[in-house]
Amino acid sequence: MKRVISSLCLMVLALALGSCSGSVERSPGSVILVVSDFNLLPLQVSTRTGPFQIPSITLRNIAKDPTGTTSDLQSIQIRSYEVRFPRRDTGTRVPPSLVQSIFSLVPAGGTTTITNLLFLSADQILNQPLADLDTTGVDRETGSQVVPLNVTLRFFGRTLSGTDIASDPVSFTIEVTQTVGVQ
Repeated sequence: MKRVISSLCLMVLALALGSCSGSVERSPGSVILVVSDFNLLPLQVSTRTGPFQIPSITLRNIAKDPTGTTSDLQSIQIRSYEVRFPRRDTGTRVPPSLVQSIFSLVPAGGTTTITNLLFLSADQILNQPLADLDTTGVDRETGSQVVPLNVTLRFFGRTLSGTDIASDPVSFTIEVTQTVGVQ
């Protein structure tokens, strides 16, 4: 009798596992996270008036196969973002990267808008080369009153089905001065 019950349990377990194997799409990279729009970006900022934010940024969740079906499991939970600051001039010193936790959900095939996204904080302003600019008015490395930087953003998240997702980097350029209007 125990052998029959054991056999029946194994059969039920095998059927249950077999029926679940194709029900959840876990194919890596079934969606793409895209920064589709950011606006009202500052072109010139002052070390005296920070921190600085992007007023509005839109993220899109795009299916890699537009003719395929999508499900809620392809929705992306945004977990963090990173901002890097490559120089646009001959200087080699750069502010430290900004890495922030953030929570947002980008639905499968949809968009979400994030407002007031911090991109340049006191941590960047209080470190070189921006600290030189703030205290002396010039970057000691280049002798310039302006530090041109690319602001490069990248978002990181995970689909509800468990696939890690990262957006491609997007960039815009700012000029950092001690006071707004100094060129």
